[in-house]
Amino acid sequence: MAEDSSQMPGIKKAAILMVSIGQEVAHHIMGRLEREQIEEISKVIAELGAIKPGEQDIVLNEYYNLAMASTYIQQGGLSYAQTLLEKSLDPNMAFDIIRQVTQTIQKTPFQFLQKTDSENILTFIQDEHPQTIALILAHLPPEKSSEILVGLSQQKQVEVVKRIAAMEQTNPEVISEVESGLENRLSDIVSQTFDKAGGVESAAGILNLSDRSTEKGILESLETDDPDLVEQIKRLMFVFEDILLVDDKGIQSVLKEIDNDELALALKTGSDEMKDKIFGNMSERAAQLISEDMEYMGPVRLSDVENAQQKIVDVVRRLEEAGEIIIQGRGGESDLVV
Repeated sequence: MAEDSSQMPGIKKAAILMVSIGQEVAHHIMGRLEREQIEEISKVIAELGAIKPGEQDIVLNEYYNLAMASTYIQQGGLSYAQTLLEKSLDPNMAFDIIRQVTQTIQKTPFQFLQKTDSENILTFIQDEHPQTIALILAHLPPEKSSEILVGLSQQKQVEVVKRIAAMEQTNPEVISEVESGLENRLSDIVSQTFDKAGGVESAAGILNLSDRSTEKGILESLETDDPDLVEQIKRLMFVFEDILLVDDKGIQSVLKEIDNDELALALKTGSDEMKDKIFGNMSERAAQLISEDMEYMGPVRLSDVENAQQKIVDVVRRLEEAGEIIIQGRGGESDLVV
């Protein structure tokens, strides 16, 4: 039963649970969810069809065990809950349930800012020290962090991104101190382990969603102090599969600068959508030749494929910076004149 349960997507479990408990109870539960969650669950419910009795039993048993574990934890803590569960369940299953419950009761740092409007957060934190702002933005969704970043002064933008990129692990006590300074009513930090937030990936994710002028200004300023850091960020900001965001004319410009052997190697692990995009922008004969090269290429090193893909990404970045191609969602569309 545990194995079947682990193989079932969580969203499907939620949908089956809502159907199983009846409309009246399900209505009250759904009313406490976010709009996006309601839409996702409703979509799966609509696609469920007939529910197999075995699947329903799995979901209801798991829900019951999770509910009991939560009750036990509230009564006597984690060890108390695990002891009681192990008396009625397999020890491995008891451990998995405890792990799931502890993950759900842990609260996200700066959770009180998750539903706050970006403009209000900006007003709230713009006078804080760059390190404090960096810590906050690293714990918010990239979309919200990007909106806040745009509103900061350019000097502070550079300082904040630099600190986010250099951030790796932050002691929960530090996070708690910052939270306490921003709001009186804060979440308790359950875990005493270190929370991973920030880093180059976080900085790249935030900049990737910023408008083109903001991104360019920050990276140019950063490059003076740390060109290696800028290169790391740039490599994470645009990956091979993002070539799908380049329009057909841009793809054709890129293909003019790519050797066919390099292209065949890069497409070795490319998605079907990527292959269709590339082949659709070259002659039928050229597409056939590259397909044949890929077919007869045989096993290749993943590192060689990634290197070939990176070379293509570098070409795309260079052409975009030169204004020769447009990438959807990167701010260039606003400069077009129709």
